[in-house]
Amino acid sequence: MGAGHAHRLYLHGHSAVHGLPPHTKLAAVLAFVVVVVSTPREAMWAFGLYALLLAFVTHRARVPAGLLLKRLLIEAPFVAFAVLMPFVAEGERVDVLGLSLSVDGLWGAWNVLAKGTLGVAASVLLASTTELRELLLGLQRLKLPPLLVQIASFMIRYGDVIADEMRRMRIARESRGFEARGVRHWGVLAKSAGALFIRSYERGERVHLAMISRGYAGSMPVIDEVTASRAQWSYALALPFAALVVCVLGWTL
Repeated sequence: MGAGHAHRLYLHGHSAVHGLPPHTKLAAVLAFVVVVVSTPREAMWAFGLYALLLAFVTHRARVPAGLLLKRLLIEAPFVAFAVLMPFVAEGERVDVLGLSLSVDGLWGAWNVLAKGTLGVAASVLLASTTELRELLLGLQRLKLPPLLVQIASFMIRYGDVIADEMRRMRIARESRGFEARGVRHWGVLAKSAGALFIRSYERGERVHLAMISRGYAGSMPVIDEVTASRAQWSYALALPFAALVVCVLGWTL
C-alpha cells in the first residue's frame, strides 16, 4: 500500500524523529494533543512548557523554526475567530486599551489560541517528519478500520490527479478567451465543476474494475510490516508523558 509520492509537507531528513516508526509518532501526537486539551486554561505557564517541549522536538527533528512558523499560518481562520470572541461574548466586561471586552471571551480566545496552536504545531511536525505512505502504514498498524485507511490512500493518491484535471480544464477555458469576471460567468464554472465530477466518478469506476480484475477482494495487501521496539516507543512517548506531568501539575497547583 502506498501513496505514490512524497507529499509537499514532508521535509526529507535523517533525524532521530524521522527514523521513528510512524505508528509511534501518531500515538505520541494524539496523546500530546489530548493532554494539551485537558489542561485547564488558567494554567498559562503549562502552555509555555508545552511550547518548549515542541521546540525541543523541532530541534531534534532538524525542522527549521521559520518553516514551522510559516506552516502555522494554516490556523489563521481560528485566530480570526479567537480575536472576535472578546468582542461578541457576553458576561463581565473589562476595559483594555479603551475597548470593552468580555472576560469570558478573553479566556475563550486564549483557550482557542493556546491549545489550537500547540495542536497544529504538533501535527505540522508529524507531517514534516513522516511521509504519507508511512502515515497510512502507521494508521493500519494502529488498527484503524481498513476501509478508512483505503479511502485515505485513494484520496491522497488521486488528489493530485484531480487537481491536474482541474488545471487542464482551466487552461482549456482560458485558451478560448474565457475569464470569470462576475456572476454571469458562474454558470460556466458550475458546468466545469459538473464535468469534473463526472470525469472523477468515471475514473473511479475504471480504477475499481481494474482492481477487481487484479484480485481485489475488499482489502489492500500490506507490503511493509512496520514494527517498533520498546526503546522506540519510549522515545516517542516521552513527549506526551512529559506533557502529562505538566498537565497534572496544572490541575493541582
